[in-house]
Amino acid sequence: MLVLRGVGIDIVDLDRIREQIKKGDLFAKRVLTSKEFEQYQKYQENRQVEYLAGRFSCKESFSKAMGVGLGTIVKFKEVEIIDNDLGQPEMTAKSYHGRIFVSISHEKRYLVTQVVLEDI
Repeated sequence: MLVLRGVGIDIVDLDRIREQIKKGDLFAKRVLTSKEFEQYQKYQENRQVEYLAGRFSCKESFSKAMGVGLGTIVKFKEVEIIDNDLGQPEMTAKSYHGRIFVSISHEKRYLVTQVVLEDI
């Protein structure tokens, strides 16, 4: 039986992330796990903005789906989103052991994510 735990959605202004990247790697290193940071470094500037914004927003969406604030119970480094061989993002979290469905979409200025949690 499907047991929906929660749904979270978040939107990010890509220019805001672009400004953080211009300041150096501090924001990226705070948000991304070591595996995520390794993927992030392989990309050129525009793709780095989308990648970092996507991971930040997914982690926000996850915390909303869990019903808690990001940084309280859910920490940035406890949630990881790694692209599979097809480029699809796959999320894992230390604080949740059910199924996690994640979607990332972006256009010129904004990026939006949605996370759905299913208890098993």
